[in-house]
Amino acid sequence: MNEPGNPVGQVADSLLNIEMELRQLGLWQSEPPPDEAFLSTKPFCIDTLEFHQWLQFVFVARMKVIVENDHPLPSVSGIAPMAEEHFRGRPETGSVLIRELEEIDRLLSGG
Repeated sequence: MNEPGNPVGQVADSLLNIEMELRQLGLWQSEPPPDEAFLSTKPFCIDTLEFHQWLQFVFVARMKVIVENDHPLPSVSGIAPMAEEHFRGRPETGSVLIRELEEIDRLLSGG
């Protein structure tokens, strides 16, 4: 499934890497935030979730469903800049996570 040239396999690998890096940073949560946190109309649920929560419970969760059900992949992604902003001024750099997000942005944006 993850041979070169197979974007679905590459996206699946990238999602696993994102999850592993969130765990490495101690940001992976076992319990989801309350349901109302997901009702935000703002990009990345910025007013109700921390970026890493949005990444885990919205982006990774939705992308796993897309990959597992063989739905078409989104054709545009721009998550890495948001991650860079999130980690600016924090003790953890998030550099590996940002690189993974740059990769998934590239894969989803066709490049």
